[in-house]
Amino acid sequence: MSEITEAATGVQPELEALLLLATEPLPVVVLAETVRQPESVVAEALVDLKDFYDRTGRGFQLREVAGGWQYATRPEQADLISRWVVEGLQNRLSQASMETLAVIAYSQPVARSRVSAVRGVNVDGVVRTLIARGLIAEQDRDESTGAGLLCTTDYFLERLGLASLDDLPPIAPHLPEAADLAAELSALAIIPDNVEKTDDRRPN
Repeated sequence: MSEITEAATGVQPELEALLLLATEPLPVVVLAETVRQPESVVAEALVDLKDFYDRTGRGFQLREVAGGWQYATRPEQADLISRWVVEGLQNRLSQASMETLAVIAYSQPVARSRVSAVRGVNVDGVVRTLIARGLIAEQDRDESTGAGLLCTTDYFLERLGLASLDDLPPIAPHLPEAADLAAELSALAIIPDNVEKTDDRRPN
């Protein structure tokens, strides 16, 4: 095994971790800078990972798209994913969805990467679910990064019984588990000025 191959194998866990958290395709140059390895090593590691996932028949794939690398479900699983999303529309939102929705509601318009940063996890799947349910939508783009900005919809207000976003309560009691985010949002100074900051406890 060559030195480059050994280096590529050694860096693969780090690349997998970064790609799992990424909200958009990551270019080789960005990955190389992050893991502090030559681009050739990173490129070899990525190709090897892609081949491994393809060879072992995983339900996801690592693909090169839009100048970067990104995880995605396989086309063969499209029917399963569609069925899961549709069936999910009939169920209550998960805690992760509630918390993500709360972040977007109180900090909109907000980039997906910012939502991920607040929650500390990749929110791509949750965001897709919220969009599919009509609770949020991607509107406009950040002028500096070009990233799409997420906002709540009129349907969101309708479901909560609110006339406008000005009616959002401090802790959003209509959104279970959202109370835990109040302190974080307040610390980040992204709660709207017209929303009073409180130390209310989580609703029962």
